[in-house]
Amino acid sequence: MSRAGALALKEPPENGPAETERPAARAAPSSAAPVVAARGLSLTYAAADGPVRALADVDLTVAPGEFVSFIGPSGCGKTTLLRCVADLEQPTGGELVVNGVSAEAARLRRDYGFVFQAPALYPWRTIARNVGLPLEIFGVPRAERRERVARYLDLVQLDGFAKKYPWQLSGGMQQRASIARALCFDPKLLLMDEPFGALDEIVRDHLNAQLLTLWRKTAKTILFVTHSIPEAVYLSTRVVVMSPRPGRIIDIVDCTALGRERPLEIRETPEFLRLGQRVREGLRAGHAYDA
Repeated sequence: MSRAGALALKEPPENGPAETERPAARAAPSSAAPVVAARGLSLTYAAADGPVRALADVDLTVAPGEFVSFIGPSGCGKTTLLRCVADLEQPTGGELVVNGVSAEAARLRRDYGFVFQAPALYPWRTIARNVGLPLEIFGVPRAERRERVARYLDLVQLDGFAKKYPWQLSGGMQQRASIARALCFDPKLLLMDEPFGALDEIVRDHLNAQLLTLWRKTAKTILFVTHSIPEAVYLSTRVVVMSPRPGRIIDIVDCTALGRERPLEIRETPEFLRLGQRVREGLRAGHAYDA
């Protein structure tokens, strides 16, 4: 498989901190073997006008079943960190372990699914055939493909749209189809890069609630990039606050006090507002960071 792994899939044949002095906790709140473990992770790009430091000394562990969001200013390395986990970028320093092996080995084992900012669905394929595309490429038998596609379309509440085409679905429905596609081969880890960033607030709220339901049902470990403080706090067990480039972890905000059942109304509660304020203060402190 190519370096992009399951992400750069070729089309197969049609039949086929609040207080800035408070230390940020780096460890996952679990004794289980971590799904992701980064230690001193750094990445510097070579550019025509000199090196660009994208990440610097990132220490983080993510436990099985966590929902961890990354938030920070544009260009702070959130997506770069996600791509390092996916083995689409190679760190230039530090260590990175994914499901007990290197990021490259995890990619080759198909340990993760990736949901991009845009749904990236083929317009000439039905929703069912878009969702089943990874299974076709992996050589899964036709009968099993049909069963899995039906299961995951039902999970994202698109069971009546299997024979539709992407252009017949709303933006939110297309993104749900892309989530089903990322889950259909049952990866251990789901990587999501601002999947709802282009959607209006009403649709975004609806998909946030649906994503939490899906997370509870599947028990997947999710890494989620966002620019929205309310979205990060609402979805996450922990929110990782990052500084401007080079991306460093400024604070890690534990959101487990909100519980696992989170109606949208929880966003008006004092605890939710307190957590949001701590994230906001971390972002402010990050801008004052002396790189």
